Amino acid sequence: MTHPPYDAPVPHEPYPPQQQPQTPSPRQHPSWQPQPHLTYPWQPPPAPPPPAPRLPRHPAPGRHSDLRRLRGAYRIQRRVATFTTLGYFTLFLVLSALAPSFMTGTVSGGLTTGLLLGLCQLPVTCLALVLFERTARRRLDPLSELLRRQTGAAAARDGGGRP
Repeated sequence: MTHPPYDAPVPHEPYPPQQQPQTPSPRQHPSWQPQPHLTYPWQPPPAPPPPAPRLPRHPAPGRHSDLRRLRGAYRIQRRVATFTTLGYFTLFLVLSALAPSFMTGTVSGGLTTGLLLGLCQLPVTCLALVLFERTARRRLDPLSELLRRQTGAAAARDGGGRP
């Protein structure tokens, strides 16, 4: 048996391209349905996928800017109260370590400056707490109450919450 040369022409198709018989592939046939692959014939068919979650009809209660403003105000308030109290305590420690002659100086009748500054720590802490509570009532509570009312109204509107 002899082989044709490498550049030999390819034999022509028995039919011209327009007269080729058209047989549908199995996927093009109308009765073909994809079947789930079952490992065992007695297995039940796989469960259908869960339905897509329903989107709410109404936007979320409260604007994001209100929530951002409330978080920012709480953050600033916590920092001011914390740094006021810790700053005073740190000042007391730095003065005790670096200025012992100032801390041992007497103010009046045997009361030293260090003891006076140490006794003032309690009023400074109480003052920070009072200012924290006062600014919370004036600035933060009205905004949080507004967001709470909006959330309650949205829950009542959706039928699942209290009015």
